[in-house]
Amino acid sequence: MSTHIPQIIRASHLGKKFGSLQAVDDLSFELTPGECLGLLGPNGAGKTSTIRMTYGFSPITSGKLEIFGLDINTQWRRIRAKIGVCQQENNLDPDLTVLQNLEVFARYFSIPGKEARDRAIQLLKFISLENRKDDKVTNLSGGMVRRLVLARALINSPDLLILDEPTTGLDPQARHQLWERLELLQKNGLSILLTTHYMDEAARLCDRLIIMDQGKILVEGKPAEIIHTHVGDHVVEIADPDEEVREFVTAHGFLHDLLDRRIIIYGNEADKLFEVIGDRFCRESCIKRLATLEDVFLRLTGRGLKE
Repeated sequence: MSTHIPQIIRASHLGKKFGSLQAVDDLSFELTPGECLGLLGPNGAGKTSTIRMTYGFSPITSGKLEIFGLDINTQWRRIRAKIGVCQQENNLDPDLTVLQNLEVFARYFSIPGKEARDRAIQLLKFISLENRKDDKVTNLSGGMVRRLVLARALINSPDLLILDEPTTGLDPQARHQLWERLELLQKNGLSILLTTHYMDEAARLCDRLIIMDQGKILVEGKPAEIIHTHVGDHVVEIADPDEEVREFVTAHGFLHDLLDRRIIIYGNEADKLFEVIGDRFCRESCIKRLATLEDVFLRLTGRGLKE
């Protein structure tokens, strides 16, 4: 007889209000075991509010939220023992060493002293910081700090890892180092819920994505499928397009965005966009490229700044 394995996260008509502000509005989604699910959206879309509800930091206003099949309203202590959280902020203790930060945090999970130290040493090796174990965290670079925050989130051997913009502010080398660690965790079957503003990060790490805005889901699916469905395969960008280009694109029904000084044209493989548009209209100020997740994001959420 098969054993039923509950979804890691099951959110049903989830809502969160702050006074009159509806930050999360009727959100329903699931995270399956071993999956990395990414939440994308502009500032104020409701990503962090959703994340904070999943680890019990912020109570839900409406709907239902189950983690490991347990109700977040009544079983949050049991849930909290099985998750690791990597928040946006650096909230490591500056008065403690790298190793002590992990050992002290292990006490919150009642991990015995020797086991806590063994786990801490093992995690420091995993994030390549074993040689800095006796340093104060104030002596670490930004990339090292983010790796240490990740190690701390793993000290209780969680079944779910929650990452809220884990690489914000890091240089490219530090970002790639952290990505490699996260990919190893994924390979070992850890379930991950991730928010990020980096589209390349989402495309690389996430099995499935949710793009949201104003507290609602706009689209959901695998990164490649979302790109193909909403913007196609190829993109041509033409700066300062003349009237001939605009009329041609409109007459042939190409999906496009007309900006102040640029037209962005989207097409699938069958459209032969590079040949049809590129060969005819591309001059000095023209870019031919593959469609990306960022194209989808901007088309769905808009190009204006949101505060």
